[in-house]
Amino acid sequence: MTGIRTEPITINLGPQHPSTHGVFRLRVTFDGEEIIDAEPVFGYLHRGTEKLAESRNYVQIVTLTDRMDYLASMSNNLAYVRTVEKLADIEVPERAQYIRVISAELQRIASHLMATGFLLNDLGALATPLVYCFRERERILDLFEMLCGARITLSYMRPGGVLQDAPEDFWPSLDSLIGDLPHYFDELESLITSNEIVLARTKNVGLLTDEQAIDSSMSGPNLRASGVKWDLRKADPYEIYDRVKFDVPIGAIGDTYDRYLVRILEMRESVKIVEQCLQQIEFGPIRADTPFFIRPAAGEAYAAVEGPKGELGFYMVSDGGVAPYRCKVRAPSFINLTPLRDMLKGWKMGDLIIIFGSIDVVLGEVDR
Repeated sequence: MTGIRTEPITINLGPQHPSTHGVFRLRVTFDGEEIIDAEPVFGYLHRGTEKLAESRNYVQIVTLTDRMDYLASMSNNLAYVRTVEKLADIEVPERAQYIRVISAELQRIASHLMATGFLLNDLGALATPLVYCFRERERILDLFEMLCGARITLSYMRPGGVLQDAPEDFWPSLDSLIGDLPHYFDELESLITSNEIVLARTKNVGLLTDEQAIDSSMSGPNLRASGVKWDLRKADPYEIYDRVKFDVPIGAIGDTYDRYLVRILEMRESVKIVEQCLQQIEFGPIRADTPFFIRPAAGEAYAAVEGPKGELGFYMVSDGGVAPYRCKVRAPSFINLTPLRDMLKGWKMGDLIIIFGSIDVVLGEVDR
């Protein structure tokens, strides 16, 4: 008896679909229920950020960076201002560096909470786990509001430092949050990490080997979940990361479960970093004496940070004017989509949503 022959069928997932995490389209070809090919299609959210930067001065560009990965605008700010500082040879005061690192690590926790909540949402645990994650994220956004008056698009950092010092009530609120977060992570893990449904849907699903991850130029939690111990905060320390002690969590086999677990462990390490910053930070200036219209000498510079999604870098070229001649962004969400086709082949539609969700992309950063 011969097997049943089926004709492959191609469907479009998105660009308007709640599980695409933004305006993203995926052309998926199925043989029955099995995925045999997948083609990511993006560009629906393109706003020309890199080109717009050429017509704005170096301070004004900060607001453009907020709107790339809009779930991690502090990290975007940091990567950008570090590039300008390298280009213009600006020395950042020590207190400003500590505040930047505290802000960046709080942003990492907030971003990973969103990634975890939406992954559970994709698994079918509608709303409740996401609300749990939103609960603690709101406390982080409250702290951001104290720093700069905004909660999402922050524009807090400036070339040479930060916009303003933290107010007095910021520090006790931060102490309270940092004291509560480890218990909250314990609660979250008790609900998720050993949950039999989560294990059945994520273990050995969407495998990405260390070799595949490196060949795809992946970075961040997705790379580390595949067992590659690479973190820019350790490999090429910036700001004051060389003064704090923390571990770099890695996964075992690079499946969807490992990508979830690495983010949980990274949030715990971020708490340790913030605790050490609170012990070490001293009073002092929070911004270098720089003019509003910065005019770097003609040249080029690249600087990167370890953002929540991976290595976020800016390459900038100056011609000596008040605006960059060229600006190019290395966006981790865009690069992390590279191996998606290989990760999806052989799996089913229900697995597709979870595998894609575990990569944790933000389309504002992909399309720019």
